[in-house]
Amino acid sequence: MSDVFRRQSGPFREGDRVQLTGPKGRLNTVTLEAGGAFHTHRGVLSHDLIIGQPDASVVVSTNDIEYLAMRPLLTDFVMSMPRGAAIIYPKDAAQIIGQADIFPGAHVVEAGVGSGALSLWLLRAIGPSGKLNSFERREEFSEIAQSNVQAFLGAKPDNWSVTVGDLQEQLPASVEPGSVDRVVLDMLAPWECIEECAEALTPGGVLLCYIATVTQLSRVAEAIRSTELFTEPDSSETMVRGWHVEGLAVRPDHRMVAHTGFLMTARRLAPGSVLPELKRRASKSDFKDEDVEAWTPGALGDRNSSAKRLRKTAREAKKAADAATTDR
Repeated sequence: MSDVFRRQSGPFREGDRVQLTGPKGRLNTVTLEAGGAFHTHRGVLSHDLIIGQPDASVVVSTNDIEYLAMRPLLTDFVMSMPRGAAIIYPKDAAQIIGQADIFPGAHVVEAGVGSGALSLWLLRAIGPSGKLNSFERREEFSEIAQSNVQAFLGAKPDNWSVTVGDLQEQLPASVEPGSVDRVVLDMLAPWECIEECAEALTPGGVLLCYIATVTQLSRVAEAIRSTELFTEPDSSETMVRGWHVEGLAVRPDHRMVAHTGFLMTARRLAPGSVLPELKRRASKSDFKDEDVEAWTPGALGDRNSSAKRLRKTAREAKKAADAATTDR
């Protein structure tokens, strides 16, 4: 287990993924193989020249073209890995780790697993002493996620389990009540399983929901409040804008990663505790059951990947996973 986390540093080894940066800044990612080669119209770069070199080395191709060889960061990997479902962007993953206070040794529940991007961040945060239980409704997504995690780490971590099925049914059967430190939900209708999450969480534990739309945000907040089992939910979004800095030419980038989703957090109250009532103005936001029709997956424009596309993505992810575990 420790080797799974250790292999992200040190000299390059066969099976490692390497990010090659050419003279014009173009990036290419290859999996190192003994005797293998990276071919371009500008020459050939032997993998044997990279294997055994320290990270961030400069290697030269047959045409004297220099390439910077670096082990991809987790950010690089998740942005380019095979996807069965949309991923949680690094900017949101970082906020999830911070806002949910994911710590080494924590017992974390995640649903759904998607393509495995957030699973990788969570596994890194909890370390080898923690435990991650991931839940996913679709078998195809589960396979892609597990292959992606295996491709990046070189092996499937012993402290990670992936359960295929509905969280409402599978969570009570998988964990002991009050044994989970953190619950992270990335699903279309998190309001459907708030009570099951409350049952699993330890007092003071954190529930964090990644939410795509404003209407979903409202729905989840009201669902959390209605249980009377959590603190008042807190909502936010994260936007990142890069800057161009070259000499005195300092300006914001023309493009930025703006809205991708909302984060909502709340903490589990101790059994029998009643949250002190907050003083606030009367609200006109009450809704009826028929009002939630606009929040159904169909109305939200949920787009499902075709079976053909998922099979292709699964094959690509499995190929990368097999390459990463060769001779290990």
